[in-house]
Amino acid sequence: MSDFRNEFISFCIDCGVLRFGQFKTKAGRMSPYFFNAGLFNDGAMLGRLGQFYAKAILAAGQPFDMLFGPAYKGIPLAASVAIALAQAGRNVAYSFNRKEAKDHGEGGRTIGAPLAGQVLIVDDVISAGISVRESVELIRAEGAAACGVVIALDRLERGAGERSAVQEVRENFGLPVIAIADLDDLVQYLGARPELARELIEIEHYRQLYGADAHA
Repeated sequence: MSDFRNEFISFCIDCGVLRFGQFKTKAGRMSPYFFNAGLFNDGAMLGRLGQFYAKAILAAGQPFDMLFGPAYKGIPLAASVAIALAQAGRNVAYSFNRKEAKDHGEGGRTIGAPLAGQVLIVDDVISAGISVRESVELIRAEGAAACGVVIALDRLERGAGERSAVQEVRENFGLPVIAIADLDDLVQYLGARPELARELIEIEHYRQLYGADAHA
């Protein structure tokens, strides 16, 4: 596991963003862990989060021209990632959308730089893929092209079928999905810490029940 992935998981636990226990998911499953990116809610946490996104993007080597953050969670994410990339020597523009188009003032559906070229979508997680679909449609409507999606955590968990939401995005839109960390990274992290052995057992059991088939 890359050092930044290990550091990211530790960071999430320290911030209370990644928690262990019993949590009911939208699908009605009882998950032994819960990831809530909305709890990255101060300047220091958001700044460091942006740095982790930037490291994952640069490590992936995915070509892109600018960033797009889907409202609402994607807005601060895209801004923080743009800042972190600039600090790392890669200055790129970013844009985000309004939930409703504005017909006065500057108008339009987006705020920030005009969508152009190859656009990398920045979000927290992919659950049902609805946000990605809406983002891809908006980007195309503006004459640009979506070139990938970057998220914080890939749960590697199947949806209604055998595939995960991330796998469905890759297949349905032909887009690569970059994750700072995924469930395999979390399992490796827990396995190196005897004090978290109980959490590891619970997560391994959950993965046996709901983990996505890597070949689906």
